[in-house]
Amino acid sequence: MGKADPYVKIQLVKTVMSKTTTTKMSTLNPVWNETFKLLVQDPKSQSLELQVFDWEKIGAHEKMGMQIVPLKDLVEDEPKLYTVPLVKNMDPNDEANTKKSRGDITFEMTFKPFKEDDNESDIAAEAMDGTQRAPEGTSPNGGLLSVTIHQAEEVEGKHHTNPYVEVHFRGEKKKTSVIKKNRDPRWDTEFTWQLEDSPVGDRLHIEVHSKGSSMNMVHRQESLGYVDIALNDVVKNKRINETYQLIDSGRGKIQVELNWRTV
Repeated sequence: MGKADPYVKIQLVKTVMSKTTTTKMSTLNPVWNETFKLLVQDPKSQSLELQVFDWEKIGAHEKMGMQIVPLKDLVEDEPKLYTVPLVKNMDPNDEANTKKSRGDITFEMTFKPFKEDDNESDIAAEAMDGTQRAPEGTSPNGGLLSVTIHQAEEVEGKHHTNPYVEVHFRGEKKKTSVIKKNRDPRWDTEFTWQLEDSPVGDRLHIEVHSKGSSMNMVHRQESLGYVDIALNDVVKNKRINETYQLIDSGRGKIQVELNWRTV
């Protein structure tokens, strides 16, 4: 309905490392013409996942569609052009995939094997640089802060364990979905803030909670731990992917990926 602010997140299936395009504002026909490198271990078995999101300044970004493409048909050093339909998910039995069109995405892939004279460490470092680019119109002194809540480990409430995460930054709160009855939940949910200035002196406050049943008026919500993260290092290094010990959580941990992208 109307316009969107789309961007594309690409990653190899069953890996954490991902790349993200710039955000194209107010369009349903975005053109990126951007190139990314991903480190491939086995092109015969691996696949590329593309997810298109509608960028939101406040709250979680809405997924507009996705597709997964195997790499096995690629021929070394030969570009291959794809135009594939976007679907809601990869479940062939989900009727939502056939109810409405979600558009198509066109992209080109080239598989380039390492040569003897390649500096593999430099290529690998470039391929691992997955920071998202700042949207068009970002202030020259600002940038895009991206926070991805990947997963938690060994979290447990006294009365229920239905975990979700709250991310607090500069007076704004964003939440993941609730995952029911799970001590090791995985969200892989990304939140972003488009900032007019650097967050070098800021801290990020992350809380893990458990949401009880609406019928449970006494223990409707429990705290499963929290962590405060200083953002100095992400401004300096551009990307951090760490697992943090949760405070007031026993053995609970949370994996958080932080990216800072300037204009």
